[in-house]
Amino acid sequence: MTLEEILRTHKFAQGLTDSQVATLAGMAEEVTFKDNEVILESGQRSASFYLLTTGSVAVELRSATYVVCVEAIGPGQLFGWSALLDHQDTLFQVRAREHTRALRLDGARLKAACQADSQLGNEVRQRALQVVAGRVRATEIRFAEMCGVRV
Repeated sequence: MTLEEILRTHKFAQGLTDSQVATLAGMAEEVTFKDNEVILESGQRSASFYLLTTGSVAVELRSATYVVCVEAIGPGQLFGWSALLDHQDTLFQVRAREHTRALRLDGARLKAACQADSQLGNEVRQRALQVVAGRVRATEIRFAEMCGVRV
C-alpha cells in the first residue's frame, strides 16, 4: 500500500482533495515503535506530526516525580500537533502502548505547505485544533478524577 493510499484511509485526511493528500504523502514516512518506546519527550523541540495507523500510544503528563496517562489514542488519531507551531516544545510525553505504526510528517515541511496552500492550511489547523481541544478535555477529566470528582 502506498503512502497516499494509507493517508486516504486515515481519519485525518478524510475530505481532503487528491492534491492535498498527495502533498501530505510527499512529506510522510512510515515509522514503527516498539511496546513501551517513548516517541516524544515532554519539553523537547517539536519537529514531527504523527498519524497513527495501527497500535496505540499513551499521551502522558510527566514530571520529575510522576507520570500520568492523560489519554490513550489509536488508529485514525494523531499526536505531535506542536510541530505546527514555531519554536514550540512538546507539551506531552507520548509512549507506545504496543507495537505501533504511524505516518510521520516533517513539521517544517507541513507548516510550509500550509502557508503555500491556504485551503490545506485551514483544513490541517482546524483538524489539529480539534485534537488540542480533546487533549485539554482529557487532561481536565483526568485531574478531576485524581481530585475525586466524578465526571
